[in-house]
Amino acid sequence: MISGSDLGVLQNSYSSGKENKDRMKVSVVLCTYTMQRYDDFNEAAESILNQAYESIELVVVVDSNSAVYNRAMEDFGSRRDVFLHNNSENRGVSYSRTKGAALASGEVVAFIDDDAIAEKNWIAELVAAYEEHNAVSVGGRMEGEWIADRPWFLPTEFDWLVGVTHPGFGVDGEEVRNTFESNLSFRRDVFLELGGFDKELGPDADSYSHSEGAEIGIRLRKEYDRGVVYNADAVVRHKVFEHRTRLPWLLSRAFGQGVSKWRMSDTGSGSTGEESTYLFNLLFDRAPRRINGLASSPSLVAIVQLAMIFILTACVGLGYMYGLVRFL
Repeated sequence: MISGSDLGVLQNSYSSGKENKDRMKVSVVLCTYTMQRYDDFNEAAESILNQAYESIELVVVVDSNSAVYNRAMEDFGSRRDVFLHNNSENRGVSYSRTKGAALASGEVVAFIDDDAIAEKNWIAELVAAYEEHNAVSVGGRMEGEWIADRPWFLPTEFDWLVGVTHPGFGVDGEEVRNTFESNLSFRRDVFLELGGFDKELGPDADSYSHSEGAEIGIRLRKEYDRGVVYNADAVVRHKVFEHRTRLPWLLSRAFGQGVSKWRMSDTGSGSTGEESTYLFNLLFDRAPRRINGLASSPSLVAIVQLAMIFILTACVGLGYMYGLVRFL
């Protein structure tokens, strides 16, 4: 026999479930390309399938790797909430993400990388921002999942080099140009109307360029006069593998980011000045704060991190100049 209190619990449970079902469906696009990352891909996929939000589908796009596709079919092919696709040839992540959005059926399409893990309430937080702000695009915060120890010489101002949201990135609930592509979502019709990510930008088999998120953010602003609503509570953890904590990789990454920024500007999309604002704050706010801190509490770590701010900034600038000269 069901007691009155039990009936109330059942009714509340039913109402909560119905409310969740009536909320927007979210399609999460997860792209992968190599068996070497299959365990990481699997962990990313499971983090989506175990979300505290019901109306989700996972769209997996394999970038032309039959071994990966067949293994994914074995692991996820029987699930009704998973759709798998294998590109006929290697096309890069921007093409693959856009292809996934085209195959999706959700009102919202969200993107996550195969080296990331979504917090359990990630999708619920994204949806809450859509509902609260009537948003066309929502992005969240990337935290570092440091597989090796965090490098002692890396200033937090350059956490973005390893795919981690840096301090002072944005104000919660306000619109920004873009967040990291591994924690970025759009209303699907808006994303497809924009044509998706620029296939000339983003990593592929031949290059490790980026700025595809910034470029589509600029087009979003031009076409819709809206930006990406930033929800700091929508958290994805990005795995920072050991090789990404080594100084040569970080210097190369900073240089490559400079090249990517030039390539983005060369597409004709223009710029909304986020890079200039970041640079101004870095040199005239964050760096002076560190200098003042050194005066009151000097340490080798503080000295080296301050120096790294200028070294990494110079590497980005050199990369931009290289792109300007090389591709003219």
